[in-house]
Amino acid sequence: MSSYLEGKNAALLKGIGKSFGTFGELLQGVSSDEQNFLITLPINRYSKATFCSLPDFPELIVSPSYRLKSKKIAQKILEKYELPEGGWIEIDSNIPIGKGLASSSADIVATARAVDCCFQLNLSQSELEDLIREIEPTDGVMYEGIVSYYHREVRLREYLGLVPQLTIVSIDEGGEVSTAEFNRMSLCFELEDRLEYDYLLDRISIAIKKNDLITIGHISTRSAILNQKLLYKSQLNDVLEICDKVRGLGVVITHSGTCSGILLDPINPEYCDQLQKTYYLMNGLQGEVTIFHTNN
Repeated sequence: MSSYLEGKNAALLKGIGKSFGTFGELLQGVSSDEQNFLITLPINRYSKATFCSLPDFPELIVSPSYRLKSKKIAQKILEKYELPEGGWIEIDSNIPIGKGLASSSADIVATARAVDCCFQLNLSQSELEDLIREIEPTDGVMYEGIVSYYHREVRLREYLGLVPQLTIVSIDEGGEVSTAEFNRMSLCFELEDRLEYDYLLDRISIAIKKNDLITIGHISTRSAILNQKLLYKSQLNDVLEICDKVRGLGVVITHSGTCSGILLDPINPEYCDQLQKTYYLMNGLQGEVTIFHTNN
């Protein structure tokens, strides 16, 4: 498509944007003051968006055509800054859809960055969040590193630090989950649970700043277990047992998705043996096994 349209318009304005995905969340829950929050875990899977402005083109089109949220964020930016609305968006992503890996958030952020790049708008993070807030809750993928984020409000809570080097051996139980529908659920946690989430949030925030991988793994495991009452993963107990056998750092899940993973430290002298054994044992479960790495 791009080569044909470019040939029709020598003065083509083009911008490219990119965003990483996340392997679910290290922690997700509701605080004692009833704030929905999450802690991001960026991975090296990406959405790349190319936006081309064609003022004489009658509409804005997107490819693939079902990436309608990318079209919506582009339209909002173009309308806000009174820019020509004709043109096209192409999305190239290797982030699986419906698995809780922030595919939708990454598409939206990548597209916004592509439009920004095309017109040199220099959108601030807060401006970008204001635009995204009108579309859907988001996973905080516009921020580099690990952040604690109020995803339903589309608002940063705190920047926590650089992403540690980690490997995630994941099992996908299959099917798809709509993150938008999950986020519309009313999360009725008892006060005891919310107080525990307060404690976990405080501890993991400190652990990330100190690069304390053991504590990070313990807390992500606890978050996975607590999430069973919201979105049950039938093989989580098996994954927990495998994690113990291989002496992994802990278990991490896509809280609003279909994947459970085991965290491994590539710096560990036993890493190669751990990775081989984890991969072998996870393949004994039902589902597709994939290895992810953090986005460092």
